[in-house]
Amino acid sequence: MSAEPKHYDVIRKPVITEKTTMASENGAVVFEVAIDSNKPQIKEAVEALFGVKVKAVNTTITKGKTKRFRGTAGKRKDVKKAYVMLEEGNTIDVSTGL
Repeated sequence: MSAEPKHYDVIRKPVITEKTTMASENGAVVFEVAIDSNKPQIKEAVEALFGVKVKAVNTTITKGKTKRFRGTAGKRKDVKKAYVMLEEGNTIDVSTGL
């Protein structure tokens, strides 16, 4: 089964921080996803790309900060993160490439 480009459009990259490492101990994996994606799309994409069963998907939108660059005000982009809970016995190793 080949992964369609639309799945790669939904899932941008894994998020690897201290907080997400703590979540991975409880069977959760965190991805940065497209801002307009919804939970069923995220679930379908993760199951298709990684061949695992997804139990639940929680999402959060982080608003972009206002920063100054060379004296000019700028704004970082808004980021949507998906906390993907996997069924028992399923794992995704995000430290290796896809």
